[in-house]
Amino acid sequence: MTDFQREREALGAWLHRLRRDAGLNGKELAERLGWAPSKVSRIEHGRQTPTTADLDAWSLACGQPGAAAELTARLQALDSHYVTWRRSLRAGHAPRQRVGMELDRATTVLRVFEPGMVPGLLQTAEYARSLFTALVALQGTPDDVPQAVEARMERQRVLYHVGHEFHFVLTEAALRARLCPPEAHRGQLDRLLAVASLPGVRLGVIPDTAMLPLAPLHSFWIFDDRLVQVETWTAEVNVSEATEIALYRQVFDRYVTVARYGSAARAIVSSVLAECVRSEEVIDASVPPQLGRDSQ
Repeated sequence: MTDFQREREALGAWLHRLRRDAGLNGKELAERLGWAPSKVSRIEHGRQTPTTADLDAWSLACGQPGAAAELTARLQALDSHYVTWRRSLRAGHAPRQRVGMELDRATTVLRVFEPGMVPGLLQTAEYARSLFTALVALQGTPDDVPQAVEARMERQRVLYHVGHEFHFVLTEAALRARLCPPEAHRGQLDRLLAVASLPGVRLGVIPDTAMLPLAPLHSFWIFDDRLVQVETWTAEVNVSEATEIALYRQVFDRYVTVARYGSAARAIVSSVLAECVRSEEVIDASVPPQLGRDSQ
């Protein structure tokens, strides 16, 4: 059972107790609320998530309007485990970056696995700009790309804070992914070579030739041993259940066993960078020179 389902059932149990203490059966409460009895049953058994308005009405119908605040707090905690991007980004990407900034600062050891792109804390402004621009176009969120890039760059200051540790594991495929213009891509790879030398940063790269211990299903961030964040195309999932966090730690540690570090990691980055330069030289050589007007 997931954290989300477990906490939704716990919220349903609270609502069941509130109804029972009011001396009402499910049908009687449904009549007071103007609901179908099945809705009361689904909410109490954790099969439907109530809205804030549902909680207010339920508390009032049970003669306990003061209980609404506590129930709403529980609902907000429940919602925090699965936050849709439509909701999280309704004010744009910059505010979301500032929320992440506070979480980064409160974390002593951050572990990041990324199979598809360079993580945000290691991105250059040009690389980040390309990513944010594409996401705004996809999701239809407010276009605050310049502000989002600025917030992401400010967020990276935490890399220089004493007492913080950052362990990044990337696949070689993430380094090769062309998510920005060629010049920006080369600059991003240069940035990785530089940031890998920071005292609190440990950079691991899994080469294409490595036998993977597990399929790289998705990226994830582990904040100390208290929270795991997973991003999908539609939402951000926050995992706080201890056993689930422990499982993500196992997954991360298995990727660590096949990653390259130090000079070996830098060699992989440098190799990909050299390939980028060579590919651009081939493209330039294949493009015929512009003919002047007099040659036509």
